[in-house]
Amino acid sequence: MVHYSGSRNSCLYVCVHTNRRFLTAPLFFLKFEDCQRSREVGFFSSDPNFGVRPDGTVYAEQEVANLSEPVQFMVTARGLHDPHIWETTVKLALSPTLSLRFWESQPRIIKFPRKHQRGSSSNGLRRQKRDWVIPPINVPENSRGPFPHMLVRIRSDQDKDVGIRYSITGAGADQPPSGIYNIDPISGNMFVTQPLDREERASFHLRAHAVDMNGNQVENPIDLYIYVIDMNDNRPEFQNQVYNGSVAEGSKPGSSVMQVTATDSDDSTTANGMVRYRILSQTPHSPIPNMFTINSETGDIVTVAAGLDREKVSQYTIIVQATDMEGNLNFGLSNTATALISITDINDNPPELTVRTFSGEVPENKVNVVVTNLTVVDRDQPHSPNWNAVYRIVSGDPSGHFTIRTNPITNEGMLTVVKPVDFEMNRAFMLTVVVSNQAHLASGIQSSLQSTAGVTISVQDVNEPPVFPVNPKMIRFEEGVPAGTTLTVFAAQDPDHFVHQSVRYSKLSDPANWLKINRTNGQITTMALLDRESMYVKNNVYEATFLAFDSGSPQASGTGTLQIYLIDVNDNAPVLIPREAQVCERARPNSKVNITASDADADPNVGPFVFELPSFPASVRRNWTISRLSGDYAQLRLRIPYLEAGVYEIPIIVSDSGNPPLTNRSVIRVKVCPCDDNGDCSATGAVAAAGLGTGAIIAILICIIILLSMVLLFVVWMKRREKERQAKPLLIDPEDDVRDNILKYDEEGGGEEDQDYDLSQLQQPESLEHIINKPSGVRRVDERPVIAESQYPVRPSLPHPGDIGDFINDGLRAADNDPTAPPYDSLLVFDYEGSGSTAGSVSSLNSTSSGDQDYDYLNDWGPRFKKLADLYGGGDDD
Repeated sequence: MVHYSGSRNSCLYVCVHTNRRFLTAPLFFLKFEDCQRSREVGFFSSDPNFGVRPDGTVYAEQEVANLSEPVQFMVTARGLHDPHIWETTVKLALSPTLSLRFWESQPRIIKFPRKHQRGSSSNGLRRQKRDWVIPPINVPENSRGPFPHMLVRIRSDQDKDVGIRYSITGAGADQPPSGIYNIDPISGNMFVTQPLDREERASFHLRAHAVDMNGNQVENPIDLYIYVIDMNDNRPEFQNQVYNGSVAEGSKPGSSVMQVTATDSDDSTTANGMVRYRILSQTPHSPIPNMFTINSETGDIVTVAAGLDREKVSQYTIIVQATDMEGNLNFGLSNTATALISITDINDNPPELTVRTFSGEVPENKVNVVVTNLTVVDRDQPHSPNWNAVYRIVSGDPSGHFTIRTNPITNEGMLTVVKPVDFEMNRAFMLTVVVSNQAHLASGIQSSLQSTAGVTISVQDVNEPPVFPVNPKMIRFEEGVPAGTTLTVFAAQDPDHFVHQSVRYSKLSDPANWLKINRTNGQITTMALLDRESMYVKNNVYEATFLAFDSGSPQASGTGTLQIYLIDVNDNAPVLIPREAQVCERARPNSKVNITASDADADPNVGPFVFELPSFPASVRRNWTISRLSGDYAQLRLRIPYLEAGVYEIPIIVSDSGNPPLTNRSVIRVKVCPCDDNGDCSATGAVAAAGLGTGAIIAILICIIILLSMVLLFVVWMKRREKERQAKPLLIDPEDDVRDNILKYDEEGGGEEDQDYDLSQLQQPESLEHIINKPSGVRRVDERPVIAESQYPVRPSLPHPGDIGDFINDGLRAADNDPTAPPYDSLLVFDYEGSGSTAGSVSSLNSTSSGDQDYDYLNDWGPRFKKLADLYGGGDDD
C-alpha cells in the first residue's frame, strides 16, 4: 500500500510493468510528475538488489525468482536543482503462479521549506492552501488477500482543523459492480474487498469526496484510477478444435497448407498473452516424421520436405500446441488442437489398359450394340478428371462404324457399333485404341505404353432381307391404260451373295386396287383403268407398296414403293359455273351474268373454254346472247329490252381446248325479276320470279285459314269431351259397385262387451301438453300429430251420384300425401266432433222387422240404390 504526502506542486506514483525476465529486467516504473512540468528528478534505491533508471524504471540487479518472502525497499526521488526530496516504500513478492506481485506501501512524508506564501492577513497570520494528494492505484488480479486489503489513504490537509468524512463513488463502489471498494470515512483508508479479474474489468474510475461534519464539501472531488495488473491465468484457446487444410501431392517444400489461430484472454501486450505455436506430432510418419512445420507466431503450417503422394498417404493428422508466455514451456499455459491435412490429387498416374489386345464379335446390320468392354486401371482420385478415362480409335475404322463410350461408374470403355457393318464387305476389323484422362498429365509425367491396345472384331453373317435397288421407283404412264397392261418389273436383290436363296413378291398396299405383281419375277400389270382424277392420286402420282421376301431361315423381307406418274388425257368434259343466276326483267347495263367452267383435267386439256347458245329452241337465241370476256369467262345477258318475270332454264354448250375437244351441254337457271333503281330484285319481284302468281298466293292463304279453323274446332271438341267425361256416371257395373253391396266376412267376432278395449284411446285428449312436451322424435304411432293437418276435400251437401267416386279418389290422394297421417296400423281419424257428444253409441241400434219404416223413397235415388230399395222397400228380389 502507498501513502503519499507532500506539496501540491509535485506528485510521485508507481506505474507497474511486470516482466518474467527478472535479471536487469524492468519490474515496474516510478514516475515523478512536477505539477509545474519544470523539475528534473533523480531516483535512488535503498536495496542494492534493485535499481532505478533515470526514467523511473525499477529493475532487478540479480535473480529474484527464489524469493521466499516479500522484499521491501525505499525509493528516493530528489530534485536536481532544488532541495526537495520525495520518498516511497515498495514491497515486492512472488505470486504462487511465479508472476511478480507487489503491493505499494504507505510513503513517508518529508518536510521541506515552503517557497510560496499565499500572503498574510493584517494580524500577521499566513494563509496556507489546502490540497489533495492523488496517487494512482495498481491492484494485481487473483490476489489471495487477506481481504479487505488496504490500497491507499485519502486525506485532506484540513483534517487537523475540522472533522472530515471521506467517501468514494463510481462503478465498483456505489454503482454496479458495487462493493468491490470501500473507504473508512474517518481515516480515509480505501480498501479492496475481493479478488479482481482483469479479464472481466481491467480498470476502475472512482471519485473521492471530503465533507465536514455538517455535510458541507471541504475539497473538490478528485478522480481515482485503479488499474488491475494482469496475471497469467488464462490458457490459449483455439478457435476450432479441428482444422481442415489441403495441399497438392508433389508440392515443393515451403508450400502453404493452412493457418491455425489461438487467442489468450490475458493482456496481449505482456508475455501473459503472447502465444507461440509448435507441432507436437504427425500421423503417419511417411515418408518422414516431419513433413510440416508451423510458424510459431502466426500459426501458418507449411511443408518442409518433398515426397507428398496421395496414392500412398491421402491425409495427415497434426497435433498443434499453443503456449503463452511467449512459448515458455516452464511457465506458460498450453492448449492443443488437431489439424487434418488432405493431400489433393494431381494427374500423376496415366491410365493403363489391363491387356494389350481385346476381342469381340458383332452381327451385321446391327447398331448400338456393345462389342466389348475395355478395362483400365488409374490410381488417381476416382471419379475426378484425373481418373475419368477418354478412349479414342486411332486406326482400323476409316468409315466410322464404331465409337467408344466411357462407363461413368466403372471407367470402362464400351466399344459400340454406331454404323451397320456388312459381312459381305468386311468380315473382321482390327482397331487400335488409345486411352487418356480428361485432365492433362501433370508436368513431367509421361504416358504409359500400356495406354494403347488393339481390338479384334469379328462380323457375324445374318440373313439379310431383299433390297430393291431403286426405292422408291418412279414410272410414267398415261391415264386410262386398259387392264392387263404391263407397267414395269419391280424386282429386288438378295444381299446374301454367299447363300443362294429365291425371292418372292406380294402386294402390300394398293389403295385403288389397280395393280398386281408377279410372285416370282416382280412384274407389275394393271387390273383396272388408271384415272388421274381419282381421289387416290396425289399431285398426279399414284403410290403402291410391294413386299419381297427370301427363302432363308428365318425368313427376311423388304419393302419397295412404286410411284406411277399419270399423264393427263382429255377425258373430262367442262362443267358450267354457276348453275343459277338472276337478272332484271328489263335490259340494263348491269343486267348480265358472268359464267365460266370447271374441268377435272389438267392443262392443256382445260381452258380456254368456248361458250355458245344452242340453235334449238329458237327462243333461247332470240331472248339471250353470250359474249366472250376472256379465255375462261363469258357473259350471258338479255338480247331483248324486256322479258317477263319468271324462271328460265337456258342451255349453254361449253367446249374445252383438248385435242380433240370435249363438249358439254349445261343448263343455267336464270330468275328474271323486276328491279329497283339500284338494279336489285324487289320483294314482289322475287316472289314472282320464284314462279308464284296471284292465284297461288290466294290458295296459300286459304290453306292457312283452313288449318287454323281445324285447330280451333279440335280445341272446342276437346273441351266439350272433358265436360262430358266429368258429367257421366261411374264406368262400372252397378252390380259390382261396392257402395251398393254388403260384404260378408266369415268371422263376426264377439260384441264390444267381449273385448277388453281401452276406449279412451279413441277420444281426443283434453290437453295436448303431454304430447308437446315429449322429446323430439319420440311419439306414439297412434297419437294425432300436433302440426297443422292437410285440407281434405269437402263434399257438397247434395252430391251428384257420379261425384262419389271422384270424392273418394280425391280424399285418398290427400291422405296419401298428408305428412301428418299416421301409419296404416294406427287409428285414422276421419271426423272428430269433440268430447261430450250427445249421440249415443251405435251399438245400441237394433235391427227391426216391423216394417213400420217407409223406404220407398229409395226408389227415387236412381239405379245405384235399386238394390237397397229392393231390400228395404219391399221390391222384387233379383
